[in-house]
Amino acid sequence: MAIDESRAFLPVHIALLTISDSRTPDNDRSGDTLAQRIADAGHSLKARAISLDKVEDILARLHGWIDDPEIDVIITTGGTGVTGRDVTPEAIETVQDKPIPGFGELFRWLSYQSIGTSTIQSRACACVARGTYIFALPGSTGAVKDGWDQILVHQLDSRFRPCNFVELMPRLLEK
Repeated sequence: MAIDESRAFLPVHIALLTISDSRTPDNDRSGDTLAQRIADAGHSLKARAISLDKVEDILARLHGWIDDPEIDVIITTGGTGVTGRDVTPEAIETVQDKPIPGFGELFRWLSYQSIGTSTIQSRACACVARGTYIFALPGSTGAVKDGWDQILVHQLDSRFRPCNFVELMPRLLEK
C-alpha cells in the first residue's frame, strides 16, 4: 500500500456536512479539522453546511449535493451515535444505491485502537448514491482525524495502490 508517484493526482470535489443540534460555524471544530485536511490533501471543498439532526433536513442537503455535478464526494460528521437524535445513517440509507459496509467496519477497527470498546457506539457508514460517494463519520474531532487520516486520505487519492475510490468514479453509474 503506497502512493504511486508515476500516476497523476486527481483532486476530488468534496462537500462537507456537519450534522448537529449544537454546532455553529464558530464552534464546528470537527468540520474545521476535516476542511483543513481536505485542503491539505489537495482536494477542493466545493460546499460546506451545518444541518440539524433531522432526517428531512439532512436529506434535503444530501439530495442537492448528490445531484450537483460539481460534487464527487460528500463527507458528513456527526449524528452517527445511538441516541434518539442520531439519524445520519437512517438518512443515508434512504438515498443509497449501494452500501460500502467495509468503511464502517474498518473505521470501527481503527477507532478501537484509540477508544477501545467505545467504538461500538459509532454507526459510521458509507455508500454510493447516484454516482456520488457519501462517507459518514462521527462528530468528534478524534473520529474525524481517524476517518480522514487512516482511510479517506488514501482512498480519495488517485495515486494510492493497489486501488482507490477515485479510479472507480467514472464507472459508478454503469448498468
